Amino acid sequence: MELSDLHPAEGSRKKRTRVGRGHAAGKGKTAGRGLNGQGSRSGGKKRAGFEGGQTPLARRLPKLPGFRNINRVEYIPVNVSRLEDKFEAGEVVDGESLKAKRIIKNADAPVKVLGDGDITKALTVRVDKVSATAQAKIEAAGGKVELPC
Repeated sequence: MELSDLHPAEGSRKKRTRVGRGHAAGKGKTAGRGLNGQGSRSGGKKRAGFEGGQTPLARRLPKLPGFRNINRVEYIPVNVSRLEDKFEAGEVVDGESLKAKRIIKNADAPVKVLGDGDITKALTVRVDKVSATAQAKIEAAGGKVELPC
């Protein structure tokens, strides 16, 4: 086999339709544009979302109420029951240790400890926020809460 013997598989290549090249080509005269109207004129294209002068869908729909605060801080919730399961007594709970124990994915993400569950181990908690019930449970177990970290 030589390089000159290579050719594409039968039917894999199709010739481009050349419009406006006479009757015999099949797309002559009006070149597939029809007879009259906006679409038959040069430059007669309609923008995306144009509905022929009818009020567009985007303007017919009502505006949604409220607003989205772009400065909102989304805290990752961690319950005291998770701290009970994953940490030993006397350990420090912060972003790095939570990431090391695979409780959170990003050590720099803001964390809030919530009071669901029970805790018996004395832990030092250094996170961004702690709920009142979680703080009471941590301190009752002999631990301490240091805010903010």
